[in-house]
Parts: sequence; structure tokens; C-alpha cells
Amino acid sequence: MSRLMLVVAAAAMIVVAVLGVGVWQVNSFMSTEVSVPDNGIEFDIPNGSSFAAVTQQLVELGVIEGDFWLRLYGRWSGVANAVQAGHYLISAGATPASILEQFTSGAVRLFSFTIIEGWNHRDLLNALQANEAIEASMTEEDWPGLLAELGANAMHPEGLFLPETYRFSRGTTDRELLTQAYSLMQTVLAKEWSQRDESAPLASPYDALILASIVEKETARADERQRIAGVFTRRLEKRMRLQTDPTVIYGIGPGFNGNLTRADLRSDTPYNTYTRHGLPPTPIALPGRAAIHAALNPASGDELYFVATGLGDGSHRFSATKAEHDAAVAEYLRRLREQRRQGS
Repeated sequence: MSRLMLVVAAAAMIVVAVLGVGVWQVNSFMSTEVSVPDNGIEFDIPNGSSFAAVTQQLVELGVIEGDFWLRLYGRWSGVANAVQAGHYLISAGATPASILEQFTSGAVRLFSFTIIEGWNHRDLLNALQANEAIEASMTEEDWPGLLAELGANAMHPEGLFLPETYRFSRGTTDRELLTQAYSLMQTVLAKEWSQRDESAPLASPYDALILASIVEKETARADERQRIAGVFTRRLEKRMRLQTDPTVIYGIGPGFNGNLTRADLRSDTPYNTYTRHGLPPTPIALPGRAAIHAALNPASGDELYFVATGLGDGSHRFSATKAEHDAAVAEYLRRLREQRRQGS
């Protein structure tokens, strides 16, 4: 073998050895856990960031000591150009390989926002604006425009957004979340309407929302929702006024001081079901799935009245006659007086 061939063979062996060491170094680096606290570390990749800027930021945050091997792997594998902008949460136990997979798949950190049953539309907007991960873009004056964009038949936003927990990425706007909540409400309402008790005196799905919102405000007890819906259904059928305090309170508006007086009950508003027959003009709160189901599937019976028991468990006593109801009210007031004496 000539000297030239020996030199070439030796050079080839050196190259193979170097490449082997390099591959081993890269694989070792990519599979070694990085330095991340137990609660993880938040990491932002702005739009237009270069791969070098991303890896350098990992170094600056102390996630990795150096980015040479990561940049080499990114360029060699071709994934460097596949990194997606977004807000990420790098979890404890992560490796450079898992981080790169997270960045290239767009597995951004998801936040959650829960709409609570019984909130009104003002509560909802305030909660959206208070969430630091949501981009606020709406004010009270923007409701009509949003409803028009959604194609809603209603002119008032109350009751149109389903109480549920929603998952979203940072920077999602309040309008986007409201659109999702509106769409889900329409889906749930359509399903419940199609499976309703057709004897219920409700002319439309919107009427069901109105009644469901009243049920939602009257009780949080699952065992009472359909009974309360049954009371209101029979009162509607008999042309009796609903006489429910939550509608009066809603009609008073944000200025309500927490003390419902006899004067309030006599003061006529479109929502005062002591002075007006039938349902109020709009829902008075955001009803959940269970309240909607109850409104469309009320319990049968002859009960026309209910009053709180005062037992501290949110329960009510139901009555079929005014005399029974008056006795239940007297018992409730007696229990309240006794509780006040014990507390004084």
C-alpha cells in the first residue's frame, strides 16, 4: 500500500472517529436533563425569533450551560427553522430534546379560565379583564358589536355564555374566549331543547335560558333545581306571577346594596316579577348545564311556593298552598330570630 493510501486511510479513520465522538456528544447532550426548578420555568419565543436567539435565551436563563451542541443539532436535523413562537412552560425533568420537540410542535403553555354559574355579564367581563393571560379588548359599550359579530338574536349579553372551564394560550383575547363560550352555550342549549319536556310552557330556547337563569340564582342544590323549575313552570301555566327576588335584584342593577326591601318589591321594573306577569325580558345570570336541563325538564307535582329553611345548607321548603307557604315562612323567620339571639 502506497504512502498516499495510508495517509488517506488514516485521515478517513480520524474523520470517522471525530464524527463518532461528535454524534455521541450531541446525543449525550440532547438526552441529559437540564436545570429547571420543580415548578418549571416560563419561556417566551417572540414572533420572528432566530434559532440562535432561542438557544441563547436558554443559556441566559440557566436552563443549559452552553448552546453549541443544541445549535449544531438544530441545524443538522433541520428543525431549527421549525421553532414556533409562543409562551411555553418548560417542566422539571426536561431535556434539550424534549424542549426542542415542545418548541417545534407548538405545545405552548395553556391557561384556564372558569366562568362561574350565576355570574352576570358584568362579572364575566370583569373577570376576563382581571386575568393577566387574557388580552383585554372589550368594554361594556362593546357588547352590542360582539353580539352582532356572533350572529346572536338577542340584543342583551346576559345568559348567552356557558359557565365552563376554558383552556387557552397566553394572548388569547376576551372576544375569542367569549366566542367560544357563546358557541358552546348554543350547542348545549340546542341539545337540551331537542330533549325537553314539551309540556313546559316555554316558547323558545331563549325562554329556557331566562327560566334557567332564575333557577340558577334561586338554588345551588342539585336536588332542588328541577323542583324549583317545577314551581315556576306551574306558576307560569296558572298565570301567577313568579315573585322571585333575584329578578327584582337584577332589575335594581349594580347599585343594589344587599338589602331587598318591601319598597323594592313594589317598585316596578321590567324585571320585577312581583309587579309583572311572565318571564323577565332577558336572563338574569349565566345558567349552567344543570339549570338549563332543569328548566326544560321541571319536576311534576302541585307545589307552587318555596322558601328557604334557614338551616344553613341552602335548602328550601316547598308548599302546594298559600297557607302551607305562610307557615313555612313563619318557621323560617322564627329560625332566623333564634339564630340572631344565639349570635348576639
